[in-house]
Amino acid sequence: MTKSLPIILLLLATSGDAVNFGRLSGRVGQVFTKDTATMLGKTAKGLLVSVPTVFSPKQLQNFAKQSILGVPAEAIAGTVNKLCSMALLSNATESKVSVDVDKMNYLLLTEDQNVSIPLAKPELLWGNALFNKELETVILVTGWKTNIEWDRGMKPIKSIFNAYHKRGGYNFIAIDTANFVDTLYTWSAFNTNDIGAKLAEGLQEFIKTVDVDKIHLIGHSLGAQIVGAAGRHFQALTSKMIPRITGLDPANPCFNEGEALSGIYRGDADFVDIIHSNSMVLGKRDPIGDADFYPNGVVSVQPGCMNPACSHARAWRLYAETVYPESENSMQAVKCNSLLAVRLGSCRGKRIPMGFACPKTAKGNYFLETNKDSPYGKDGNQ
Repeated sequence: MTKSLPIILLLLATSGDAVNFGRLSGRVGQVFTKDTATMLGKTAKGLLVSVPTVFSPKQLQNFAKQSILGVPAEAIAGTVNKLCSMALLSNATESKVSVDVDKMNYLLLTEDQNVSIPLAKPELLWGNALFNKELETVILVTGWKTNIEWDRGMKPIKSIFNAYHKRGGYNFIAIDTANFVDTLYTWSAFNTNDIGAKLAEGLQEFIKTVDVDKIHLIGHSLGAQIVGAAGRHFQALTSKMIPRITGLDPANPCFNEGEALSGIYRGDADFVDIIHSNSMVLGKRDPIGDADFYPNGVVSVQPGCMNPACSHARAWRLYAETVYPESENSMQAVKCNSLLAVRLGSCRGKRIPMGFACPKTAKGNYFLETNKDSPYGKDGNQ
C-alpha cells in the first residue's frame, strides 16, 4: 500500500481533476490507520489494475503536459497572489491610473455599424435608433490588455457578437474600459471594483427604460471581476438583482476569497455561471458561482494549447460556440467532483449544456470534455 497510495495521489494531482485534491492529500496522514491501509490497499490494487482502461496513452500524455507546462505557471501566479495580498494588507492598492468614467464608453454593435456612447450618458444608449428596447440585452466586458482599440481585444468581442447576431433577438453591447484595465496588471486588478461601480450606476439608469430581467452580463478574465462588482453595486443601488452573470475564466491573480478583491461570486446575480479554463494560473480554480463548469477537468492547460494565454482564452471561445443555435447543446456537462469520476461512470446525473443554454436551476460543479480545436463541442445539438 505504501507504494500504491503515492501512485494514486500522483494520478489525481497530475490529472488536475479533483477539486478537493489538496484537502485529500493533506489529510492522508491523519486518517491512515492499519484498517484503512488494508481497505485502501484493496482499492488501490483494483484501481491500478484498471488504469489501462481509464487512462489512454493520450490522457497520460496530457497529465505530463499539465505537469511540465502548468505547474511552473501556477507557481508564478501564486507569487503574484502573495504580492497582491501583501499590498492589500498594507493598503498599498491605489492605482496610478484612476478610473475616469468620462473616458469609458458603451459600444453598441450591430450588423452594419458600431456606435460608441459615453458610459456616463446611458440615456443616449437606449435613445439610439439602433437599440431595441423590446429585445434582451447582453453586456460584455473583456479583460486585461483587451480594450476595443486593440485588435487582440476585439477578438472575443467580435466572436461573441457574431454568435449572438447569428442567433438574433439581442442588443449586444461591449464596455470600452479605455486604459483602466490596460495598465500594470495589479493596477488593473485594483480598478475592477471602481469600474464595476460605474457600470452599476449606468445600469441603474438603464432599467428605468429597459426591464432588468432582460439584462445578461458577461465578463472574461478581469472583465468577469468587473461584472461581478457591477452586480453587487447594482444591488446596493436598486435593491434588485441582475438575472444572470456569466464569468468566463475569471481572473485569478490578486483575487482571493476573504480579501478586499474577492472577485465575482455567487450572489452577485440571481444566477452566476462560471467556465474555468486556466485554473490556478490566469483563471480561478475554486467554485465561485452557482454553477461552475470545468471543461477537461480542473486544468491549467487546455487541449491544443501550449501557453496560459491560449487556455485562458478558451473560455470565451467555448462560450461563443454555444451561442450559435446549432451548437447550444453541443457541450453537455455532468455534475460531479472530478473528470476522472465522470470517466469511471461514477456520476450519472442529468447532463446539462454549458454556456448559453445553461439552465438557471443548475447548482454545483460540472465536468465535460471538449475537442482541442473548433468545433469544440463533442455532443452535437440535441
